[in-house]
Amino acid sequence: MTGKLYGVGLGPGDPDLLTLKAARLIGAARVVAYPALAGGDSFARAIAADLIRPNTHEIVMDVPMSVDRGPAQAAYDRGAHEIAAVLDAGEDVVCLCEGDPFFYGSFMYVFARLADRYEVEVVPGVTSISACAARAGQPLVARNERLTVLPGPLPEPELRDRIAGAEAVAIMKVGRHMAKIRGVFDALGLLDRAVYVARVGLPDEVVCSLTDAPETAPYFSMILMNKGEDPWL
Repeated sequence: MTGKLYGVGLGPGDPDLLTLKAARLIGAARVVAYPALAGGDSFARAIAADLIRPNTHEIVMDVPMSVDRGPAQAAYDRGAHEIAAVLDAGEDVVCLCEGDPFFYGSFMYVFARLADRYEVEVVPGVTSISACAARAGQPLVARNERLTVLPGPLPEPELRDRIAGAEAVAIMKVGRHMAKIRGVFDALGLLDRAVYVARVGLPDEVVCSLTDAPETAPYFSMILMNKGEDPWL
């Protein structure tokens, strides 16, 4: 009998935001897998570190951060191969994933490689969007409003058009695209409506108006904006 693969969402970074189910599975796991920056640390493992038992077998997927998708795909190929070997031996594997596994989550790449051959259970996690809105004290949407989620690397014209046509916006993966994104909000006259949140739930968290945001942003940063006039009142 083969083992079962669990894709476990860890939330945005604060270990207190793990679900009870995620904590239970990690604490009982004999084998855990997780992505790491190639040659660096794993943020996913850091979130779950206090729950991982001594002598747990750890499968590290070294994923390069590169525009070229080839090296990352190769890393997930290798990781999936290692996980499959453990599953074939009858052992369960808990695969850690920052945020939610199916919302820009790394686990979806493992899932795509193994779900047709093994039993897989996905455990959702608190998304960074939910955490950022909570820390900023800004409701995302109300009544019949629509939330538009946009990745920061989008070309400037497309980013401008989508923000202009949106009611509420969450922009993820800000990072090195900060200047472009700020310029779009400024050109649309929406700079003072937007909130900047970085490293949510971590000791170096930043929450401020986009007007007052730093010139450079970390990868784990987000911009939230709602055009309505307090629609939740």
